Amino acid sequence: MANASGFFTPSVPRLRSKIQPSIGVSRSGFCFSGGISRRVVCSSAIEGAEKHVSPSESRMPKLVRKGCKLVGCGSAVPSLSVSNDDLSKIVDTSDEWISVRTGIRNRRVMSGKESLKKLAVEAAQKALEMADFDPNDLDLILMCTSTPEDIFGSAPQIQRELGCRNSPLAYDITAACSGFVLGLISAASHIRGGGFRNVLVIGADGLSRFVDWTDRGTCILFGDAAGAVLVQACDAEEDGLLSFDLHSDGEGGRHLGAPINDNETDELLGSNGSALDFPPKKSSYSCIQMNGKEVFRFAVRCVPQSIESALEKAGLVSGNVDWLLLHQANQRIIDAVATRLDFPQEKVISNLANYGNTSAASIPLALDEAVRSGKVKPGHTIAAAGFGAGLTWGSAIIRWG
Repeated sequence: MANASGFFTPSVPRLRSKIQPSIGVSRSGFCFSGGISRRVVCSSAIEGAEKHVSPSESRMPKLVRKGCKLVGCGSAVPSLSVSNDDLSKIVDTSDEWISVRTGIRNRRVMSGKESLKKLAVEAAQKALEMADFDPNDLDLILMCTSTPEDIFGSAPQIQRELGCRNSPLAYDITAACSGFVLGLISAASHIRGGGFRNVLVIGADGLSRFVDWTDRGTCILFGDAAGAVLVQACDAEEDGLLSFDLHSDGEGGRHLGAPINDNETDELLGSNGSALDFPPKKSSYSCIQMNGKEVFRFAVRCVPQSIESALEKAGLVSGNVDWLLLHQANQRIIDAVATRLDFPQEKVISNLANYGNTSAASIPLALDEAVRSGKVKPGHTIAAAGFGAGLTWGSAIIRWG
C-alpha cells in the first residue's frame, strides 16, 4: 500500500495474533520498525533476472533494498532571446527597473515553428546521451508541465518522438514551478516501490503563451524552456535521493494562477449549474494572475522551512551541502532563502538573469548548465527546492552522479 511518502509499504501477513509487524514509512522515505529508523525501500524487481521485464508485466513482489541516482541531464531553450530593453518598447519599464527588482535581464520565448514538445524532446535526448543510455530501455517518462500542448497531456507524444519501442508508461505531472521536484520524488517512488529501473523526468513549460504582454508586473518574469534528468535504480548504498519534504496549500492558490475565464463559465451555467446553451461555447484560460508581494512572502517563509526539514531527515546541516539550487523565480527570493539558511553566494546556483522564470524547467535547466560547466561534480550534494502555483512547494536533498 502507498502512504504519504509515495513509497511502498509492504503488507505483511499476520502469522500469529500476538505478533504484529510494525512497519511504516515517513514522509522522507525512511522506513522504521520497532523504533529503529533505517533506509528500507521496496521493489518488485527480480534481482539477477537475465531477461528484461517491463514494469507493467505481472511479477512476484520481493522486498529488497533499492535506491536511485541521477545519471544524466539535458536542457533546451528557444532561439529567440527577449531582453529587458526589448520589453521596454512594449510596456512602461526599463532594464534597470526589471533587473533591480527581479535579477532578470533576458528570457527565451518560443516563436515560429518551435514547440514545447520539441524542447522537451531535445532536453530528454541530451540527458540520455550524457548517460549513454538507449531510450528503448526506459521504463517511465514523467512530463512535468502546466502548459501542455494537448489538454490530455504531452508525455506519450514525447515517448513517441524519442522512439521508445517498448511502450513505457508516460504521463504528465501538473504542479507548476514545483513540478520538477514532484517529478523527481515520483520517479524515486516508482523505482523504490514499483520495480521501475530507468525513469526520465522532464520539466518543461511555455508560460509565454499565458502571459499578458501588456502587464508590466508579469510579462517581465517568464520565459520558456525544458530540462530533463535520467533517474536510475541502484543499490541502497549509492542512493542519490537522501530525503525530501513536500507541501500544498490551496488557500494560497488565489495569489497565483491562470483559471478559466469566469465570464465564459458564468454564461454557460444557470443558478442550478445546468447548461443555458447547448452546445457549450469554447472556453479559454486567462493570462497568469499573480499577487507578487504575497508570493514573495510565501516563498521566503516556506522554502527555508522545507529545506531545513529535508536536511534534518537526511541527518545533514547546510554546511554539509555543496550547492543550493532553487526554482529560478526572482533573485530577491533566492538571496533571501540563501541568507536564512546561511548559504554563501558562491554555493548558490542561479541562471535567472539569462532565462527568467521557466517554471518546471528552471531547476533542471540550471542543474544541466552547472553540470556541463564543471561546477557540479559527481558526489556533490545539492539542496533543491521548487515553489509556486497551487500553492505547492517542496525540497529534495540529492547527490549528483
